[in-house]
Amino acid sequence: MTRPCNDSFLRALLMEPTAHTPVWLMRQAGRYLPEYRETRARAGSFMQLCMNPGLACEVTLQPLARYDLDAAILFSDILTVPDAMGLGLYFTDGEGPRFERPLREEWAIRDLSAPDPWDHLRYVMDAVTEIRRALNNSVPLIGFSGSPYTLACYMVEGASSTDYRRIKSMLYDRPDLLHHILAVTANAVGAYLNAQIESGAQAVMIFDSWGGSLSPAAYREFSLHYMQRVLATLIREKDGERVPSIVFTKGGGLWLESIADIGCDAVGLDWTIDIGEARRRVGDRVALQGNIDPAVLFASPATIAAEARKVLDGYGAAQTGHVFNLGHGISQFTPPEHVTALVDAVHQHSRLLRQKCS
Repeated sequence: MTRPCNDSFLRALLMEPTAHTPVWLMRQAGRYLPEYRETRARAGSFMQLCMNPGLACEVTLQPLARYDLDAAILFSDILTVPDAMGLGLYFTDGEGPRFERPLREEWAIRDLSAPDPWDHLRYVMDAVTEIRRALNNSVPLIGFSGSPYTLACYMVEGASSTDYRRIKSMLYDRPDLLHHILAVTANAVGAYLNAQIESGAQAVMIFDSWGGSLSPAAYREFSLHYMQRVLATLIREKDGERVPSIVFTKGGGLWLESIADIGCDAVGLDWTIDIGEARRRVGDRVALQGNIDPAVLFASPATIAAEARKVLDGYGAAQTGHVFNLGHGISQFTPPEHVTALVDAVHQHSRLLRQKCS
């Protein structure tokens, strides 16, 4: 595996010096882009778009054609894993993802098994291979999965939730059943990420979207522990190059030190924690990714640039070990031209900071 021409993203994750702070955006290929909406309409449905490697490649590359981004991220969905487990994923306009067969009965939970990613999720691996070929070693490709706990939330609730009533009832009343779901899902996530790495992903990210809804004790037992199990199984080197990993828990600012200790190379931050404070708390144990409020992108370009500079200044003058990103996914209502203002500001100001330190 040869390093990309622009390897600043990988270097930052590995705490190596970079000429500028690399930037990419969670959900950077999505509904805010008119070209994405056109491709999505052509695909016929969201799942048909995800399951067509050619179209998944097309939308993965769309933001890189517009913006000077430092990484591409595979276009897919975190719920492809439970779908491959037989839960029957479907999408309803205005209501988001749903499962036809959520895990409600003990027999169904006991029967749950991890799918073979090369069989049931082959379309994802084909997309990874096609995207790497199309990128032509220009920037790195990020693979990803949902965390075991986040996937379990959808699998038990059957859809997104505001109160997590079903899964938290299981967590407190039948923790044995939830631990079984999480153990099987952790095996599935580990195999899935490794298959992405084998197919060409040069870094991987675990999205723990709902771990922040847990109490501190429950987070450590039901979310953090299983992410650590996943990380322990990952391929750490491919063709002589390190394959770094990122863990992002939305609302996880309380547990930064614990997340930094589970074996990841970088911790993703949402916008509710000061990035300078986060740097002081974890030191040089891991890189940090984040963490501007996605709503900043609704402001004027001048304001966007000013807010980006605040994050970079807050991280510190050295800038080593920082990947700039949003604190969560980009909104579908974001004006596309505002992303240009953000990316340009990050590159320009981070280069200036390095000049001042040299």
